[in-house]
Amino acid sequence: MTALCLHGYHPYAEDAEIYLPGIERILHPELFPVGREFFASHASLTVFPNLIALSVRLTHLPLAYALLAWQLAAILLLLIASWQFSATCFLTPEARWAAVGTMAALLTLPVAGTALYIIDQYLNPRNLAAVVAIFATTRVLQGRLVRAALWLGFGFPIHPLMTCFAALFSALLLAQRKFDDNRYWAILLFPVPHLFVRPTPAYHEAMRFHISHFITHWQWYEWLGVVAPVAIFYSIQRLARQQECATVRWVARALVIYNLGFFVLALVISIPKAFEALARIQPLRSLHLLYMLLILIGGGLMGQQVLKRRVGRWLIFFVPLCAGMYWAQRTLFPASAHIEWPWRAPRNPWTQAFVWIQSNTPVDALFAIDPFYNRIPGEDTVGFRACAERSRLADAAKDSGAVSMFPPLAERWWDEFEAQRNWSKFQKQDFINLQRRYGVEWVVLAAPVSSSFDCPYKNPAVAVCKLAP
Repeated sequence: MTALCLHGYHPYAEDAEIYLPGIERILHPELFPVGREFFASHASLTVFPNLIALSVRLTHLPLAYALLAWQLAAILLLLIASWQFSATCFLTPEARWAAVGTMAALLTLPVAGTALYIIDQYLNPRNLAAVVAIFATTRVLQGRLVRAALWLGFGFPIHPLMTCFAALFSALLLAQRKFDDNRYWAILLFPVPHLFVRPTPAYHEAMRFHISHFITHWQWYEWLGVVAPVAIFYSIQRLARQQECATVRWVARALVIYNLGFFVLALVISIPKAFEALARIQPLRSLHLLYMLLILIGGGLMGQQVLKRRVGRWLIFFVPLCAGMYWAQRTLFPASAHIEWPWRAPRNPWTQAFVWIQSNTPVDALFAIDPFYNRIPGEDTVGFRACAERSRLADAAKDSGAVSMFPPLAERWWDEFEAQRNWSKFQKQDFINLQRRYGVEWVVLAAPVSSSFDCPYKNPAVAVCKLAP
């Protein structure tokens, strides 16, 4: 609970727009008669929506309460996994507590240029995959390979890609134990559908919204986030050798090879344009596991070498760290409550509008909204589909992300996106054209709104308007 209070909770933010509608449609099949392809494609590769929906049906909890319970469980399990990993690597209690405390303080740490956090501020399959990765790695270090395989077997149906990285790192650990230090091997398999489909112009346009897939487009400090861990783990390896910490040395050495391998792969698929479609395997998402292990090993070494049993040192280390992470989260979601409890009315005006839509419009209504609505100041990346539970035309951010993974959606996405591209200059006739072309019945507009629109809901930031038949 302390970790949740530090990092916040925003159930409809960011990628919740991809994952929540799948759950909502299982619970209420009448939802999303239009545009469900943009989230159903992800849902078809994971049992995550079915797992959450099953828990809702078994417990009879409202979905909002179930999501919070799962988020708390994911954080708790990750901290338990962190404790077990640190106990495998370190002998002293201060090292173990420092490792777990550092993980708890850095749950929302950004992972280089991947657009990932260690744990997101909302429930999604990556949060559960993070738990699987640490538990599986710990079991490999303990030599309990059957249990490691069971954890990986649990993780693959939930998030195949992220669990694949954990499996590959586990294989690398085992390879190092079997062979000498100068011989390493690993097998890279990514069973991604349509992997070698030739990119179309529409697909190329969608990928422009996801340049994080290409390392050549990263900023210098993001490159530093890839290169620096190599030097850090090399130094940790040497320190562990001096102090005879065999497990830490084993993990650090494996992580150097692991990081360099995926770094080279990322360069290979980023430079030639012909390999653009291969970017969907996102090899540098491997950094997610690497960063988690860096936090745990770095925190453990900090506790063992520096903090020890000096209370003042613990305060000097953790108070600024936690304050900085809290400040970063408040900056990221300035218009929303830090923790969006399901029993409290939302503070964000966009969320208020989306909640009104959920309660006051037909379930089969089709909406249009600015395709760049997630970038509007104060919107706080609240997902329309996830919160309003209504269909909408394709947007620029999340639906293009679905296209980047599933190229057959590209033409549909491009057609709807192009029809809304000049949204900020739209007049009433432009909205009527959307109505005639796609059957749009409602539009969501940022304030101020012309009096010529019939808007049954307005607040200082946004209006929900119905188009005339």
